[in-house]
Amino acid sequence: MTTIISLLKPRIRSSINSLRRGDKKNSWARLFMFSAIGILFWIGIFAISYRVLLYFHNVQDFGDILAMKFLSMIIITFFALLLFSNIINCLAHLYLSQDLPLLHSLPVSSQEIFLSRWMISTFDSSWMILIFSIPIFLSYGIIYHASIVYYLVFFIAMIVLCLISSNLSGILVLSGAKILPAGRIRTILILLGAVMVIILILALRLTRPEQLVNPESFASVVLYLNSMQTPDSVFLPTTWITDAIRYALTDNPQNCLLNVTLSAAFAVMLIFINNMVADKIYFKGFSKSLATPPRLFAPLKYKKFYWENILNFLSRETKAFAIKEIRTFFRDSSQWPQLFLMGALIVIYLYNFSVLPLESAPIKTIYLQNLFSFLNIGLASSVLSAISARFVFPAVSMEGEAFWIVRAAPVQAKNFLWIKFFLYYIPLIVLTESLIITSNILLGVSTFMMVLSVITTFFLVPAIVGLATGLGAVYSDFKSENPANVVTSFGGLLFMILSFSLIALVIILEAGPVYQIFMAGMKGHHLSFLQIVWTVVSFFLALFLCIFSTLYPIHIGVKSLHTK
Repeated sequence: MTTIISLLKPRIRSSINSLRRGDKKNSWARLFMFSAIGILFWIGIFAISYRVLLYFHNVQDFGDILAMKFLSMIIITFFALLLFSNIINCLAHLYLSQDLPLLHSLPVSSQEIFLSRWMISTFDSSWMILIFSIPIFLSYGIIYHASIVYYLVFFIAMIVLCLISSNLSGILVLSGAKILPAGRIRTILILLGAVMVIILILALRLTRPEQLVNPESFASVVLYLNSMQTPDSVFLPTTWITDAIRYALTDNPQNCLLNVTLSAAFAVMLIFINNMVADKIYFKGFSKSLATPPRLFAPLKYKKFYWENILNFLSRETKAFAIKEIRTFFRDSSQWPQLFLMGALIVIYLYNFSVLPLESAPIKTIYLQNLFSFLNIGLASSVLSAISARFVFPAVSMEGEAFWIVRAAPVQAKNFLWIKFFLYYIPLIVLTESLIITSNILLGVSTFMMVLSVITTFFLVPAIVGLATGLGAVYSDFKSENPANVVTSFGGLLFMILSFSLIALVIILEAGPVYQIFMAGMKGHHLSFLQIVWTVVSFFLALFLCIFSTLYPIHIGVKSLHTK
């Protein structure tokens, strides 16, 4: 046990050192900001959960049934998230971490290394779900006037759920790594996970779940309840956890104790099995993970034609950086599921516009069409911000420890950032404009709103991409094992806040003039002189904000790179 504690100390000390005031990148101000945002989300989850459960509780006859079904769905969702998160984290901590060769060279057993890494993986995968599950179950306790025993049972049940998912994930990862290299397993699991999420999202949206809130659309109450059912089995640990919490809510201590004991015994049994499997095959799997697996896809070429020839119009240094960036992007298997998920969400995004019940609304359709079209500018720009945060913001950090090669190359930092900018700007402008035009066609908006949407988006896209590129350079991290994690850093949070603020400012500046122009066209009136001045000034300010957000972040990003 002393050895395991010694192996855990570097992680504990690094977490403590990150909170010291002397660390510029991890100051108390950032901790305060993250904590404030976390508390706001926590309060929001509690408010939504409380309102939903209060509504269920006030429904006569079957309100409690709905609340318990909701509880079962929450536990199953948490278990699925924990299972998938633990699998990815186990692979990273047990097989793919850069310090593992050093650890295995130390005079410690592989089982002790496994236990220390498994503990770290369990904590990393579980802490966030544990924290953000509290407001949901707190709302249950308040609504049902639960005793202190309920909160104790909830705490124990969630710890047991985390241990069960972590041990099951550990057994799966250990068994899989014995057969295939760990890097290939992670690629396959991420791709399968992305496909499953896409299928679930599409299935959920195509079933029109909004109809479930209207029981009158069903032939009977029984059919309505059947549509809300979730799979329950006495052999599933999620059923034991759900029953333990449910019996604690309804003051049934005997059944509650039975389910808690059953869940805890199962978790302890899995811990022993996990350790036994690790003792037999962990080191063999780690040895196999050191081998480099062959790539899944061969380079695209036809006879003597290579895809790189498409970029011959660029200068030599620009072409070299562009080819490197494209190759790096497609060689990183963790990027592919992001693309698949993005494609699925875009399909659902457009599908939602095609099924909007505008004809049944009490407001005239032409008003709603143009209102949705204007608001769609902000919605599409928000989608662009999320994509930029995932792909553009970490682009500079993706250079990693090889950034010294970029500094040594005959390319100025300014040109380096602008190359990054244009490599992402071109596909994102095509994507966002396609979203705007397609959704406007589905809505059947006026020509004025179509032109306004296209032009506004044309200026917002470079602003958001420039903001992501510049701030990504300022808050770059070239020493991280996974540079994509910079998205969750202070810089990534700041980018999202600034990008959403920019979108909101542009929408607010255009809202008043657009309304005046639209109403004048509807009524056949002309704009007054003051309205024309207001319109010109508002659009000029929106244009200035977009240009400033494009140029200034890259300017400060160049200065920051000179000091790195």
